[in-house]
Amino acid sequence: MNVISLFSGCGGLDVGFERAGFNIPVANEFDKTIWETYKVNHPNTHLIEGDIRQVTKDDIAQYIDGEVDGIIGGPPCQSWSEAGSLKGIKDARGQLFFDYIRILKELPFKIFWNYLMKQDMMFLLRWLMLKIMVLQKREKEYFI
Repeated sequence: MNVISLFSGCGGLDVGFERAGFNIPVANEFDKTIWETYKVNHPNTHLIEGDIRQVTKDDIAQYIDGEVDGIIGGPPCQSWSEAGSLKGIKDARGQLFFDYIRILKELPFKIFWNYLMKQDMMFLLRWLMLKIMVLQKREKEYFI
């Protein structure tokens, strides 16, 4: 199964999915100080280095052989935490969540996994996923 990794960091979440048998052909990370670590840990994954706001469906699709079975990632949580003053989407990092949703809308997928810190963000994600469900004419969605 092909899984796309967004907000990949050094690839810890990706290691878990790979050990579970998933293939991660492409990933995206913004922080240039950890690109090399990601590449060492995931030599078979193409890392799109840069801002997710600039990543397009075509940027991702060119590295996928077959279907996109899943999308995984964890958008920055600092904006949603008390340490980040609970600014949520009023903070630029909190708005990156919408680019995660944009990619979910653009690429058909079977599963997605998202690490969330704040209850408000979970409510927003569920609402947006229900909209995607209608757009992609899905019969079922599960939230855990």
